[in-house]
Amino acid sequence: MSSPVKFSANPRTAHGSLQCRKLRHAGEVPGNLYGHKQDPVAFSANAVSVLALVKSGNRLVNIELGGKTETALLREVQWDYLGDYIQHVDLQRVDPNERLTVEVHVELKGVAPGTMSGGILDHALHTLTVECLVTAIPDHVVVKIQDLQLGQAIHVREVELPSNVKCLNNPETIVVRVAVPQAAAEPGAEGGPAQPEVIGRKVEEKEEA
Repeated sequence: MSSPVKFSANPRTAHGSLQCRKLRHAGEVPGNLYGHKQDPVAFSANAVSVLALVKSGNRLVNIELGGKTETALLREVQWDYLGDYIQHVDLQRVDPNERLTVEVHVELKGVAPGTMSGGILDHALHTLTVECLVTAIPDHVVVKIQDLQLGQAIHVREVELPSNVKCLNNPETIVVRVAVPQAAAEPGAEGGPAQPEVIGRKVEEKEEA
């Protein structure tokens, strides 16, 4: 469950690609704070602080900006094309008592026995769409796979969630499964690869007879 963390930023008046590049070269990350029928506010924050916030996995922040503190949700993070540096962040103002729809990462826990029998672990769904109070947003959703045998799957309807969190995904969607290797599922694979019929062999055998 998320609890707000303190995050400091400074208002910025400079806009445009060139000005944002200058901010990044100076060790700052540009961002926007919006929502709740208020005017959006452009800000900049220390790149190290922004990276620490993103890596913490905590999406709920109390942002100190222009002498005012507001509760906000980390909505979007833009990275450079190599995925090394944060280029921009968006924060959305929220009310701690309102319900939001957010994406939450799925974390697999344990070792599936089916993989010991030659199965392939297929993690098909990496995020879940959930609806809950701002203060009840899970940091992640844990899916236990220690009982998953060869050919079995865990569906959305089988994922355990806190009582105050509602999942909006299709209940029948597969989250993770242990797939049977294709070679093992093909006819003739059990006794080795099927031998191709040699054209003309039967004709030769008849002539010899």
